[in-house]
Amino acid sequence: MHEQILNNLKQGKFAPIYFLMGEEPFYIDLISDYIQNNILDESQKEFDLSVLYGKDVDISSVINAAKRFPMMSPYQILIIKEAQNIKDIDKLEFYLKNYSPSTILVICYKYGTVDGRRKWVTDLKKIGVVYDSKKLRDYEIAAWITKYAKEKSLVIDEKAVIMLADFLGTDLSKIANELEKLSIIMPAGNNRITPDIIEKNIGISKDFNVFELQDALIKRDIVKANRIVNYFAANKKANPIQMIVAQLFGFFSNLMIFHYLPEKTAEAAASEFKIHPFVARNYLNAAKSFNALKTMNIISYIRETDARSKGIDNISADDSDLFKELIFKILH
Repeated sequence: MHEQILNNLKQGKFAPIYFLMGEEPFYIDLISDYIQNNILDESQKEFDLSVLYGKDVDISSVINAAKRFPMMSPYQILIIKEAQNIKDIDKLEFYLKNYSPSTILVICYKYGTVDGRRKWVTDLKKIGVVYDSKKLRDYEIAAWITKYAKEKSLVIDEKAVIMLADFLGTDLSKIANELEKLSIIMPAGNNRITPDIIEKNIGISKDFNVFELQDALIKRDIVKANRIVNYFAANKKANPIQMIVAQLFGFFSNLMIFHYLPEKTAEAAASEFKIHPFVARNYLNAAKSFNALKTMNIISYIRETDARSKGIDNISADDSDLFKELIFKILH
């Protein structure tokens, strides 16, 4: 829906009110920033653009500001950021009854939503735009990265996509910022983002990450696996053991499910786990290295390591010891 909102804005089709809410702030900022930066020219902004913050105003102040007439342009733009801090937001209903057609009111209500069944929300939908910016799931991030890179005229390698997804998680703003940086620094005539470029410019190791650890375990490469966990243990802040074992737990839990899928193919894994096809291939290979019984035992080892990393039944073993012991148990 955000694409349609932006397309309408670019065509000069403005709504009198935009209520932008939801757990994902990226699209809320994307829409409000476009309105703030593109509808008025610089001379008009000085007189007819106002940005207020929810912690500094109440709804009465917002309504009074919204009813002001523009001075130098057909519209005045009023943007309310952090509107989730306005306690009496429901009283917006009084403005809806007699809204100003010469005001574009943008309300940014982040990290939550209002009840769409409320009468004032229903009324708002009739005259304006209500947009719920939903948080993306983990399995949706890789496809989002690929799509966003393409919009920036960048081509990104599959492994580079996984590196970004693993390192940055579901924070779209962080991911977008990193891709923006890369689009600026890429040499002329080169638009391909590789793992080497990610490592050099973002600081994500292409050799020492959970994805590479999984690959080493699948291939039963003891030397590589231990080299990676030694790196993790020496860089605890960036690679906390609880985070690593949680990701391993997720992988081997899915592998257990994979063993009992009717079709044991990469395509079936991608569909079942909602993951990037590049990652899905790992399950096909892992199933050859670890049968169902071994996989069940590995899940038990990971649970035990997680508990010990939190001080349960563990007197003296540090992260390095726990990592090495876990790798030994998985591979033997």
